[in-house]
Amino acid sequence: MSCSRETDLFRLIVESSDDAEPVNMIGNGSPFFTRDGSYPKGNVTAAPDREPEAWPLGDGTLGSYTAIRTTIRAECRPASGKAVPRPLHVTAVGRYPEVSAEDRQRLARLARSAIQQLTHRIGCRTQLPSLSARMTAFPLKLRPAASATGSCRWADQLGKEHGPGRLPDRALTIPAREANPVEGCLLAVGPVRVRAIAGGLDDDQRDYAEGALTYSPWWLRTVSYFGADANSVGYDATGDDVRLEPGTAGGGDGIWWASSICDGKPALHALTADRLYSDVLGYKARRSLFRAYVDDITTRRGCTHITYPAAKDFHDL
Repeated sequence: MSCSRETDLFRLIVESSDDAEPVNMIGNGSPFFTRDGSYPKGNVTAAPDREPEAWPLGDGTLGSYTAIRTTIRAECRPASGKAVPRPLHVTAVGRYPEVSAEDRQRLARLARSAIQQLTHRIGCRTQLPSLSARMTAFPLKLRPAASATGSCRWADQLGKEHGPGRLPDRALTIPAREANPVEGCLLAVGPVRVRAIAGGLDDDQRDYAEGALTYSPWWLRTVSYFGADANSVGYDATGDDVRLEPGTAGGGDGIWWASSICDGKPALHALTADRLYSDVLGYKARRSLFRAYVDDITTRRGCTHITYPAAKDFHDL
């Protein structure tokens, strides 16, 4: 049930678990490219101006939004019948520059109205929460990881336990809501930390540090999917969609994932990283970092039956 409707001003996208492409695609592109292809002067990692982390609508059960798009989700109850897809997403995207706060509210109302009509038509039994009158202002800015809370809290704890080393020092924290079916965290390395790390790199990697200050910033992302959303997760591997199955764990193509059971339902936890920064970190740091993240979110959510990637999955690409 994948379709879209476009006008000069907006695009409406419908996605479901019946589609060939997973509903939830884990992004592996840099969040820091500006829309015109240029790069901000000074601190390239100040704000994610390409694909910022999605902010939850309320507690997250209704959906999420960024600066230019709003996604409304519906989780059809079992009484809806086996043929009804789970989950179901409708996304409204603004197709013009400088989408205002008022326009984001309009996009949210448009997407919610569309999914109400769709669920009624296909017999999806669900209860959509009301839209919140307040939405976060964009652009979102990264803050010191040393004071990170919410979805990035684990990064602060990891730094305290192991020292800064080559770890990220900037974080974009998303509110941690227990009901939220999708929770992400964006981490990056600011220019001061890049220069500090550069002194301990070999000649080849020192070139990476030069690029990190301008055109190739260092970043990594974590994201977890819970319940119905965990059953439709994938990533793009050189043009082919690869599905991640609940209960599995592994790594490759710049992505690592683990599985667990949270509140009796499946969950998937993933890490993606800039490839050059991944090389700078090394496999031991990648493994420790991902383990810290999975341990934190599974403890916070009361998850069990945790399946971690093998050590070999973190070795150099």
